[in-house]
Amino acid sequence: MNARTFILAVLLPMQAMAQGFAGLGAAVEDFAVPVPGRVLEFPVDHGAHPAYRIEWWYLTANMTGPDGTPYGLQWTLFRSALAPRDGQGWETPQLWMGHAAVTTPEAHFVAERLARGGIGQAGVEADPFSAWIDDWAMEGPDFDNLRLRASGADFAYDVALRATGPLITHGQNGYSVKSAAGQASYYYSQPFFDLAGTLTLPGGDIPVTGQAWLDREWSSQPLAADQSGWDWFSLSFETGDKMMGFVLRGSTDYTAATWISADGQTTAFPDGAFVAAPQEWHEVAGREVPVIWRARLPARGVDVTVTALNPGAWMQTSVPYWEGPVTISGSHEGVGYLEMTGYGD
Repeated sequence: MNARTFILAVLLPMQAMAQGFAGLGAAVEDFAVPVPGRVLEFPVDHGAHPAYRIEWWYLTANMTGPDGTPYGLQWTLFRSALAPRDGQGWETPQLWMGHAAVTTPEAHFVAERLARGGIGQAGVEADPFSAWIDDWAMEGPDFDNLRLRASGADFAYDVALRATGPLITHGQNGYSVKSAAGQASYYYSQPFFDLAGTLTLPGGDIPVTGQAWLDREWSSQPLAADQSGWDWFSLSFETGDKMMGFVLRGSTDYTAATWISADGQTTAFPDGAFVAAPQEWHEVAGREVPVIWRARLPARGVDVTVTALNPGAWMQTSVPYWEGPVTISGSHEGVGYLEMTGYGD
C-alpha cells in the first residue's frame, strides 16, 4: 500500500520489531509525525524527508512482450532513519534499501541492495528528479519523464516512463489514516505512467510496453501495534479508471480505498467501504498465501476477482513478502499489482 513494504524497518534497532509488522507500530520519539491539513508541495515532496522515520519510492508495472506474454516489474527505494536528521559521511543516520523484481508467468526474479546515506551510495534529489542506490536508478528531467533501470544476477531492465495524467493523493489530500487509533502517513501516487523499454532475462532481451504505478509515502509510525500485516491492491481497469485499496490486518481489520477516474479525479473511501476476501491459497516459501481474491467497492459497483499471474511471486528479501502482477475479472476487467505482508512471519 503502499504503506506498503514497510520493509525499511529491518534496518531499525531490533527492539522495535515486536510492535506491528516489521516494527512499524512501534512508538517513536523525536521523529516528525504526519498531521492532517499539510499541503503537499511539488517538486520538493518528491525528495526525501529525513525528519520522518520511514519513506519509499515504489514503482510497479504491468507489461507485455511482442508475443503478448505478460510481465510484471517492481522497483523500490526505501529510506530508514535511526535519528530524525540528515548528515554527511558515515555519521549520517539515514539508511537505504532497494528491491527490484521481474515476474513472468513461470518465474520470479528478485534482487536487493543495502546502502548507507551520506556517502553518495544512495539518495534522492527532487529537481531534477533522481533516486538511486548503487547503479540502480530512477531519474529524469522531472517527475513526469523518467528512466528506470536495475539488475540482478539473472535479470535486468531499462525502461522509460512518461506520465499521461496527474499526480493523485490518497485519504484527506494526502493524509492517509492507517488505523482506528489514528496512525497515518503522507501518501500520493502517479498511477498514469506509460512504459516502454527492455527486459533482459536468461533467454535474452525482450522489448516491453505497458503501464506503471508509482507510490510515494512517508511516516514515522504508520501502523498500530496489533497490525500484523496488510494486503494492498492497485487495480487498473480497461475503462481507464483505477482503484487503490488496502486491508491492514489486526485485532480488527482496517481498510481504505481511493477511486481514480480516467481523468485523474479522485474519491477517497473510509474504513469499511473496501472489502477484500481470500478465495484460494498457495504454498510458497513454506507459507500459505492467498493468491486469488474477491475485491469489492460497492459504492463504485466494483466486484472483481483478482488473480495472481504467478502464485510464486515471493520476495525473499531481508523482510520477506509477496508482490506480483494480477489480472482482474468480474464487474471490471483489467490488470494490477498485489502486495501481501505478514503471512507466516
